[in-house]
Amino acid sequence: MQRGYVPVLYSVAVLGLAAAVQEECSIIQALQNKLTYQQRLQYMKHYFPINYTVNVQFEDVLRPSNITRLRDQNVSEPSLRCLWFSVNSQVLPKIRAVLLEKHPSWEYTQDLCLLFDQLAEEYEDCKQENVDTTVWDVVEQVHTADAGSSRKAVRPKALLDNCVKVMRMLYSESCE
Repeated sequence: MQRGYVPVLYSVAVLGLAAAVQEECSIIQALQNKLTYQQRLQYMKHYFPINYTVNVQFEDVLRPSNITRLRDQNVSEPSLRCLWFSVNSQVLPKIRAVLLEKHPSWEYTQDLCLLFDQLAEEYEDCKQENVDTTVWDVVEQVHTADAGSSRKAVRPKALLDNCVKVMRMLYSESCE
């Protein structure tokens, strides 16, 4: 390869990476706009019966403390983002499964699912060889959803609150 092509190819690669990051950040920004406290309160608490819970797998409850513990174990940021995406893309359909189409929260959860579908394109490389083994084990458990795994009753708002808190932890620096 001639010397003149190397800087050009490097520039194209950097620009391509920057465009991918920009696309991911724009989707994250749209999620943040959709997951405001007021909307979570209205759609996931006020429109549900008092103390209503959804049964989810133990692994579906991803809290900021889980991320902190994984960071202490030197798990990479892309692996943590993959975990966040995998867990929350599985949680939203579980919330939607308990709603009727005419429920006031149906359209709100539909919009969130569409945003996660757009984000799925950014996380196509979330495969076993690209993710830390600690995270991959949890991702596999989330996707297999076997009946033998422990279940937990969680309020829909709490699931989305955890989604937002972890999203802010993972994206606050890179998507400002």
